[in-house]
Amino acid sequence: MLLKSKLLVISIVLCVQGCAAINSNKSESNGIGQLVIAEPVAVNYKSEIAILRLSDIILRAEITDEQRAQLFYDRGVIYDSVGLRSLARLDFNRALKLKPNLVDAYNFIGIQFTQLQEFNQAYDAFDSALDLNPEHEYAYLNRGIALYYGGRPNLARSDFQVFHHGRADDPYRLLWLYLAEYQINASQAKADLAERSTQVADNIWAKNIINLYLGEETQSEFIQNLTLNINTNKELSDRLCEAYFYLGKYNQLLGKEDVASNFFKLALSTNVFEFVEHRYAKLELDLMRSEQLEIDTTTEPE
Repeated sequence: MLLKSKLLVISIVLCVQGCAAINSNKSESNGIGQLVIAEPVAVNYKSEIAILRLSDIILRAEITDEQRAQLFYDRGVIYDSVGLRSLARLDFNRALKLKPNLVDAYNFIGIQFTQLQEFNQAYDAFDSALDLNPEHEYAYLNRGIALYYGGRPNLARSDFQVFHHGRADDPYRLLWLYLAEYQINASQAKADLAERSTQVADNIWAKNIINLYLGEETQSEFIQNLTLNINTNKELSDRLCEAYFYLGKYNQLLGKEDVASNFFKLALSTNVFEFVEHRYAKLELDLMRSEQLEIDTTTEPE
């Protein structure tokens, strides 16, 4: 439920070096003028109350193991939605001990192992989910993401293709498929993105992300349009979480690591913990730091 509130919009200047659209002749100035920032989303008091009530039922009620497993899972989902990942993982594991065929718990555990860069354990969790329910489409998405970050783009592409096939008009499914295919063959990935994007309606906001990646919209134009049709701070935070993550990936593909890092940090600043983009903005930053540390270590003078 969205609460009406006054938007907090702060315009700041982000200086970047020579931003250009991917594989495009369009150029942009060295400064991105107006960058929109939303007030970070606060934890919903209803989530806190729900955690308290579920905890009370788990401790005091006389219920079956299957019912208790579901309650552990439900509480884990709420913990996860407010950023308490360790508590969520503990509850998901408790749920699986009581009910080993709880598909969604495997899916969530796989996501968390991906965020921790424990990729083999993530694959095992998603495999378990799909063994129990081969039609669980989000297990394909999440296993694809784990494979993507685990350096297996061909396998990631296969999972993203299954996920994309479920709803070919969903721009986010198309974007993840593109990111995996870009690692395999960048020029072919762009051509395929252009062809598949015709199935995405122009009135869907995320179509702008696709246009940005195709070079049909500049980065400055993309940022200027971020507040269109936004009425609440929650709506703004949700959009910025997505937008800044994909701007981070966009600049990363251009080799602009410092700019990408700033955009990932902006995505994290929204506090939209349950969004895929928020989850993996943190992983992107962790991976970038690890790569930089490895470079610094190998270039140290003897």
